[in-house]
Amino acid sequence: MPATSQAGALASGDRPRRSSSPKNSRGANGSSAGRPRSDEQAAQPSGPVDQPRAAAFAVLQAVSEQDAYANLVLPRQLTEAGLTGRDAALATELGYGTLRATGTLDEVLRRCASRELADIETPVLNLLRLGAYQLLRTRIPTHAAVATTVDLARSTGNARAAGFVNAVLRKVTARDFEDWCSEIAKDASPLGRLAVRYSHPGWIVAAFADSLGQAEGDLSDLQAALAADDERPETHLVGWPGRIERDELATEAGGEPGPFSPYAVRLSSGGEPGALAAVQQHRAGVQDEGSQLCALALASLPLTGPDERWLDLCAGPGGKAALLAALAADRGARITAQELHPHRAVLIERATEGWSNVEIQVGDARRLPPDERGYDRVLLDAPCTGLGALRRRPEARWRRSPDDLAELQSLQAELLAVALRLVRPGGLVGYATCSPHLAETRHQIEALLADNLGVELVDARPAFAQVPGTGGSPMVQLWPHRHGTDAMFFAALRRTR
Repeated sequence: MPATSQAGALASGDRPRRSSSPKNSRGANGSSAGRPRSDEQAAQPSGPVDQPRAAAFAVLQAVSEQDAYANLVLPRQLTEAGLTGRDAALATELGYGTLRATGTLDEVLRRCASRELADIETPVLNLLRLGAYQLLRTRIPTHAAVATTVDLARSTGNARAAGFVNAVLRKVTARDFEDWCSEIAKDASPLGRLAVRYSHPGWIVAAFADSLGQAEGDLSDLQAALAADDERPETHLVGWPGRIERDELATEAGGEPGPFSPYAVRLSSGGEPGALAAVQQHRAGVQDEGSQLCALALASLPLTGPDERWLDLCAGPGGKAALLAALAADRGARITAQELHPHRAVLIERATEGWSNVEIQVGDARRLPPDERGYDRVLLDAPCTGLGALRRRPEARWRRSPDDLAELQSLQAELLAVALRLVRPGGLVGYATCSPHLAETRHQIEALLADNLGVELVDARPAFAQVPGTGGSPMVQLWPHRHGTDAMFFAALRRTR
């Protein structure tokens, strides 16, 4: 069965629909959710405002109504509410978990509400999602999950919907999560069932299946990949070469040395890495170990001829440029960091502060003229769907769609052509994406090689020799469930003429 054949609204990859705000909608209990009943008008929260749940709800609202990014909104909410320790952990779990599970939660709620989700006001729908997540995906007792959500409705200006919220959540309690998944996916394909169970759009499940070679038959590896997207990711640090040793950073940060990069430290306890002295003093930074490996691969692959001029073609926000700058400085090489957006160029300037071998250029890389000397090494960390970092961006799986691919593929192909134009004959181009989608990875490289006789594929595996499970192809694909990194892809190309 083709990987793209899916069944069901969630499994087909539809995005959750945004709600409208009708004035005369009727709730699951038969009362008007837009008009308060007499007992709801007088109702007040049963106790003090539940700050962790209020913070989680604020994150859901910002993501839904302002297209905000949860990983930027949540830290502000925690700080403003003064949440730390267990309270901060609860707010994070409820906010991020609800966002990740939105697709499946909406399918449950669709079966419990007496009207379309599109007819439910956005704040009320987010309250229902938050309550349903607690009921189905946490160990919070049923009574507490329902009661705190109803109280939250009242304390957030949604008292008129308190009875409606209570009625719908009571219906949610009729089944546990596994039973709801079985009901929702009873007519779905095997991939469709996984889409419901792990709350991923069907097109993303199909893309992962194709990349893993598990479109049918044994789907255990695919299942593990989807499950990894729902786990809390570790924070990864990079110790800037020449400024701090990895073991010293691990001791300072209370983490463990990364298993693959000689500069990586992993923090399993989370926390606020920006508060670490090493980060504040710019001896270290926050960077996924997979991203480090891609930069290290470009720098370590053998090169014939001069090795003095490096280029990071899409350099913002500057993490890879900083690591390359440190490595290049050790060899007496210089690096040019090219960035389209001025505000991201500012981030590159901050990231590379202290390295005198960095030049930052702002503008569209596609308009760069040919370089007479040519660069010796070029990194193209191309704009992509970001499907490899879904665990770090909980709302991203519902914001992307298959329609995004065509435009991104075209842009990636254009930027690859630019990179090959700017690299000197004999020089290397490293192509990286934070996505495992074949259209953005292997197929992109295969199409380029088919159309360019002056380019050859370089085996990237020696640069990843310490990483298990990367031996099947000269191109390397990392995975969260296999390597604990983002799903970074890397391919190396050499211009031959």
